[in-house]
Amino acid sequence: MIDRPLKRNALSTHMESELQRAIQSGDVSSSRAVVITGAGGCFSAGADTTELREMTPSAIASYYRESGGVYEQIANLRQPVIVAITGYCLGGGLELALAADTRVADEDAVFGFPEIGIGILPSSGGVTRAIRCVGAGRARDLVLRGRRFGAVEAERWGILNELTKRGETVTRALQIASELAELDPLALEHTKQVLMASEESSLQASLLLERLAYAALNRT
Repeated sequence: MIDRPLKRNALSTHMESELQRAIQSGDVSSSRAVVITGAGGCFSAGADTTELREMTPSAIASYYRESGGVYEQIANLRQPVIVAITGYCLGGGLELALAADTRVADEDAVFGFPEIGIGILPSSGGVTRAIRCVGAGRARDLVLRGRRFGAVEAERWGILNELTKRGETVTRALQIASELAELDPLALEHTKQVLMASEESSLQASLLLERLAYAALNRT
C-alpha cells in the first residue's frame, strides 16, 4: 500500500525505495498475485518532483538505476500485479498503474499526465506504456495536453480493466488476485512473459514464443 496521505501519496524517492523493499520481500516472493493500492482514498497524485528539480543529469541517471527503477521492477514481477485505484491517479501514479497487469478503479477516480505543465514529461514508462495501451494518437493528446480524464474514459480507452462503485475497488482487486492465485504459478509466469514480449515482437517471433512456452509448460 502506498501510504503518504498528507501528500496524497506522492511518490518520493523514499516511497519508491519502500515499494522496492516491499516487492523484494519474502511475502511477495512467496505470493501468487500482488495487489497495490493507496491509503486515504487516493492512489497517488504523482511523483514528488520537488526532490528531482535540482538534480543534475548524472544524478537523474543514478536515480533511475536506484529507486526510480521500481516501476520496471513491478512490471517484471513474475506474479500478476493488480492495482486498485481510488481518487487521484496522476503522473507517476498513473505510470505505476500502467506497469501493472490489471487495473481496477472506482467510478470517481481521476487520471492524467500533468508533467508537461511543469516543463517535464512522464519518464518512468508513462510515454512508452501509454502508446502501447491507448495508441499513439490518444497518447499524444493525453501527454501533450496534460489534461485530466475520468474513470469512464479510462475504461473506454483500455487503460482500466474494470470499474467499481466507490468503496468496492480494493475488494474487487483482491477477488481478482484470489482467482489468479488458484491458477498454476508457472503457467502464469510464462504467459505473462510471452504477453509482455509479444508487444514488441514480430508476428513470427510472437508465434514462436507462444509455441516454446507451450512446450515448456505441457508436461509440468
